[in-house]
Amino acid sequence: MQYVSPVREPLVTSGKTYHDVTQDICYQVEAAPNIRWMGALGVALVLLGVFFYSVYRTLWYGIGEWGLNKTIGWAWDITNFVWWVGIGHAGTLISAVLLLFRQKWRSSINRAAEAMTIFAVICAAMFPVLHMGRPWLAFYVFPLQNTLGSLWANFNSPLLWDVFAISTYFTVSLVFWYTGLVPDFATIRDRAKGKIAKVSYSLLSMGWTGSAKHWSRYETVSLILAGVSTPLVLSVHTIVSMDFATSVVPGWHTTIFPPYFVAGAIFSGFAMVLTLMLITRVVFKLEDYITLEHIALMNKIMMVTGSIVGVAYITEFFIAWYSQVEYEQYCFINRATGPYWWAYLSMMSCNVLSPQFVWIRRIRYSIPMTFVLSIIVNIGMWFERFVIIVSSLHRDYLPSSWAMFSPTIIDVGVYVGTIGLFFTLFLLFAKFFPVINMAEVKTILKYTVNDGPTYGGSNDGSRTPAGHHATPAPYSTPGVPASAPVNYDKQND
Repeated sequence: MQYVSPVREPLVTSGKTYHDVTQDICYQVEAAPNIRWMGALGVALVLLGVFFYSVYRTLWYGIGEWGLNKTIGWAWDITNFVWWVGIGHAGTLISAVLLLFRQKWRSSINRAAEAMTIFAVICAAMFPVLHMGRPWLAFYVFPLQNTLGSLWANFNSPLLWDVFAISTYFTVSLVFWYTGLVPDFATIRDRAKGKIAKVSYSLLSMGWTGSAKHWSRYETVSLILAGVSTPLVLSVHTIVSMDFATSVVPGWHTTIFPPYFVAGAIFSGFAMVLTLMLITRVVFKLEDYITLEHIALMNKIMMVTGSIVGVAYITEFFIAWYSQVEYEQYCFINRATGPYWWAYLSMMSCNVLSPQFVWIRRIRYSIPMTFVLSIIVNIGMWFERFVIIVSSLHRDYLPSSWAMFSPTIIDVGVYVGTIGLFFTLFLLFAKFFPVINMAEVKTILKYTVNDGPTYGGSNDGSRTPAGHHATPAPYSTPGVPASAPVNYDKQND
């Protein structure tokens, strides 16, 4: 008896078959670059040029090129660091947590989210290294013996916790991302016409044959990595928040920071996933795989996490009042009414008010409105980090040390340049690697292949056995090797 859920909309539309999935997703890798992709890459490369120039000025002339002063030692650079780490948060959540909870809608977006995580962490790592002033001595942050004196890392410092947390996060995310790519690399390898492409994808696919043993190990490794990655969703931004919460600066010394930062990271991460997936959907014509249902579900998560962040803002004010610590009270009043009131207003408007529009179904399923909201949310989350850092530092305990912060053109250039670096890496990834996980998408098709004794010899990428056709069937269960892989990739592609 066949059953199709009458409740949820299909996650892959237009009645796609295994052959269609392979053709549609491999096409963007195999075809010549289209004009839209080249235009987007051109803009990203211009911004990347700005990044290289700004970094050159920073390294040659020193961080005096930035707008820092004696009072505000952390400002633009650490704001951007925390912002980029937050953006990288959604990748691990989509990949690991949703996999463990068997959420099938992750299959079309998990790979792009994983790639986003890796590229965002690379961008984030630029700022602490540049902030050192002498980045060629960056290895001092690691607890290594050295011959230059009794210099040892301080294990009590949350900055060292950052080194371990973020490097672990990056490594696990990279392995998770690459593991998921291996079966799809094998598909492209078997379809490749050129010698360079065939050799390149053969090396990347690591001898994948699509055998039952390979699929079994693939599923096992994926689940193990998901289990290892899930604590990272909570730990990474918790540790980043400890950079602030372990200090005695008014506005930072608070126990609400860890859950507050984690919720904000997921909030901004999903906003960036939406931005990227909506662009990818149009540039590579993947409307049948990145559907309105995917967009609506991500909007719901963004709405929930945005509401949590709003509660955290209110809680901060309440605790400052309840504590009766005048420095804390002044800090929060100054945020809302002081010289940086405009940044606080931008933060509240973008992060608290804008996600509430997602309650309206028409907006939740609207592509233009979703795209605009995703941009607004990321702007708001940048302002949140700016408000936390600058408004807490610029007026500290001593009025004699109060100062204002203004970014220089080099400050702005490094930040804008990392956006160029991020989009350059993402666009190159989307062109030369399959941007959607073919194997996992095949597990959620409403079509499966009848068993047959032989395979068709058309060599056109079709996964249908000779003399048979695709027929409707129940959704298959992710995690069971026989479902995704019915993968006849090796034989026919």
